[in-house]
Amino acid sequence: MILPGHPDYDQARIVWNAIADRRPALVVRPTSVDDVISAIQFAGEEQLVVAVRGGAHSVAGFSTCDGGMVLDLSRMREVTVDPVNKRARAQGGAHLSQLDKAAQSHGLVCPVGVVGHTGVAGLTLGGGMGRLQRKLGLTVDNLVGVDLVTANGNKIHASETENPDLFWGLRGAGANFGVATSFEFRLHPMDGTIFQGGVVFPAERSLEVAEHVREFVATHDDVHVALAFTKDEELEGQPVFVVGSTHAGGVDDAERDLRVFRELRPLRDTFGAKPYLEVQRMADESSGWGQRFYTKAGFLAALSDEVVSLCAGLVETIPPGAELSLWAQGGAVGRVPDDAMAYTGRHAPFNVSAELAWTDAADDEQRIAWGRAAIAKIKPFMTTGQYVNDVVEAGTDGAQIYGQAKYERLVGLKRKYDPDNFFRLNQNIRP
Repeated sequence: MILPGHPDYDQARIVWNAIADRRPALVVRPTSVDDVISAIQFAGEEQLVVAVRGGAHSVAGFSTCDGGMVLDLSRMREVTVDPVNKRARAQGGAHLSQLDKAAQSHGLVCPVGVVGHTGVAGLTLGGGMGRLQRKLGLTVDNLVGVDLVTANGNKIHASETENPDLFWGLRGAGANFGVATSFEFRLHPMDGTIFQGGVVFPAERSLEVAEHVREFVATHDDVHVALAFTKDEELEGQPVFVVGSTHAGGVDDAERDLRVFRELRPLRDTFGAKPYLEVQRMADESSGWGQRFYTKAGFLAALSDEVVSLCAGLVETIPPGAELSLWAQGGAVGRVPDDAMAYTGRHAPFNVSAELAWTDAADDEQRIAWGRAAIAKIKPFMTTGQYVNDVVEAGTDGAQIYGQAKYERLVGLKRKYDPDNFFRLNQNIRP
């Protein structure tokens, strides 16, 4: 336990998003499930709010709190791989980079997010969008089972066959039900080399290029496509439209498939064959600790010309270090029935998010206001649901995130597994 006044306290309370500058009453670092149970029981007896910290990447700052207990799982990071059965087990404090490295050592992969120092737990319990989602599904689509400690200190295993109702809720709203101490994932064969990069166009060409994007997404449903509207520092702040892609289907096929974008005379082309593990680390520095982050997002009903033109207009006023990001869904994401789990929005063709990073606290109000205003303008083109890991404002209506029917089902699960709302530092499902 680390208390205020301890020489390690100021370091122990820091989380990834510098906006979340809070002072917990104590930081507890368990090394076993029994330690987790003891910590939860102590917090209950002392009526302390509990913030569960996996990788500490919660943009909303749910990994810390003022005056409560931070349950820091950083000493529970073991990852093991069973290459015969193509399974991986990751403890609740593991990072994506550990899971990636362990799986790739056997020529295997689990689809995860795009920043190596992200926590496995938070990413998974919210859904898990990433570069391989159209080919292999979301992280949560590859989740086999979860070991959980509940508010009353019970150990529960959830899977398709054991506590399946809880397993349904954990996959998309998992932070509401307990402390996930271990995950089991399904792995897939994948060569260590992928084809990745992007092409950069002037923003005024976005309508022309978007027509090719729509055709490509419709005909290549296993290839990741990520679009971005931003200002390019290497081009003296010129507004640009970026088409990025990760192709995991072989270098020759990737060269052939992605030629459609590379032959459109881009300002810059960074495509090439790269080690998968290198690609998975390439955003680690730009998304490093100590910056201030804000994001706001939603699912698009279509990548229409109206949406593309609107984004191209918004980029004229976009702050430095910010972008409007549009990720293609479909493929493996869309082949899972929407009612299979709590995660909502998989049938939308694109996810759109305003993503902002800066360092000066004096800029907080202006940066956050821009992000909110940008998404407010795009909102008429959105459909049901939100990706919960991108929902920053606390107290967001759960029906907006999951849809009314799923939200009511989640309320029932919350009443069953956490009726006192002990786990409430999350996008909260109130019992």
